[in-house]
Amino acid sequence: MLTQNDSARQGCASTAGVDRVSTAVSVVIACYSMTRWHGITNAVRSVVAQSVPVDQIIVAVDHNPELVERLRCELPEISVVSYENGPGGASGARNAGVELVATPYTAFLDDDEIAERDWLAALMAPFVDGAVVGTGGRYRAVWASAKPNWFPDEFGWVVGESFLGMPVVTSRVRNVWSGNMAVRTEVFRAVGGFRVGFGKQGNRSQPEDTDLCIRMSEHGQDFHWIYVPTAVIDHEIPQHRSTFRFFLRRCYSEGKGKVELRHDENNSDELSDERSYVRTVLTQGVRRYAGGRNASASKAAALMAGIGSAGLGAASATAIGLRRSRFPGPS
Repeated sequence: MLTQNDSARQGCASTAGVDRVSTAVSVVIACYSMTRWHGITNAVRSVVAQSVPVDQIIVAVDHNPELVERLRCELPEISVVSYENGPGGASGARNAGVELVATPYTAFLDDDEIAERDWLAALMAPFVDGAVVGTGGRYRAVWASAKPNWFPDEFGWVVGESFLGMPVVTSRVRNVWSGNMAVRTEVFRAVGGFRVGFGKQGNRSQPEDTDLCIRMSEHGQDFHWIYVPTAVIDHEIPQHRSTFRFFLRRCYSEGKGKVELRHDENNSDELSDERSYVRTVLTQGVRRYAGGRNASASKAAALMAGIGSAGLGAASATAIGLRRSRFPGPS
C-alpha cells in the first residue's frame, strides 16, 4: 500500500520491489530531492492507477542516499535504484533506472508530474508500427501561482508546458520531451541512453531529450517518433518559473543548448524544427498579439524578448564552437 507519511519509518528493511505479473512496459521516475517527496509519491500513484498494467515502477534517485532509504522503506511496492557513480542530473538517473527494466518498452515520468489514467495506453498505441522507436505526450501546466498575463502561449516550452503551435493530433515529430516519453528499451540501450552530463540542471538547459531522439531515430531505417496529444500529464510549475527573469534565462540557455547539440552532432542540420518554429509559430504570434481580439502589448513584447534572448544564447554557443574549432585543446 502506498503511503505518504511526514517522516520515514524507523527500522524497516529496504526492499528492491515485489513480484508483478509481467507486462510489456515499465515506468522510470527520476528524482533527486527530499523536498519533492509529495511529488514523487503522487507521480507513483498516478502510474499505479493506469488503465493498462505496468510491469515495474522504478524510481531512480540522483545522488541522495537518504531519499533512497526513505523510498525503500515507505514504498515497498516499487523498485528503487540509487545513481551515484556519475555526474549529477536526470540523464544519468534515468539510465540507471533503465538498467533494471526487463520489458520491451520503457516509459519516463518526472517527480513533478501526474499522469492521467489513460496516459500510458495512449503512449503505447503507436508501437504497433515497428518503425516507431518512441512516443511522447502533452504537458498540461499546473501553475503554483497564476499564469503571468504577459506570458505568450508560444513559449510554453520555457516552463515545461506544451506550447501553441505543437500538433493537435497524433503526428510524426523529430523529438518529444523526456518527462512524458516511451521508448523501445532495446534501442534506448543500443544508443547508450541519455547522454550523461548533458541536460537540464541548475542554469544549464541542454536538450538531452532532443539529443536522445535524434540518436534513436538514426539507429534504424525509417525509425521515427510519434507525438500523442492524448497522452496527458499534469506538470507542476513552481512560482519561481513565473518571473520574467526566469523566462529570459531559460530562453537564453535553450538557444545556447540547441547550438551545442548541433556542434555535437557534427554540424548536421538538426535545427530545422527550430528555424521553422521561428518562421511560423513566432511570426504568427507577433501578428496575433499586435491586433484583434488577442491583442496584447505585454505578450508581444515578451515574445520578442524571448526570441532575442534565445538568439543571444545561440550566438554565444556559436562563438565558443568557433573558438574551439580554431584552437582545439589537447586530445
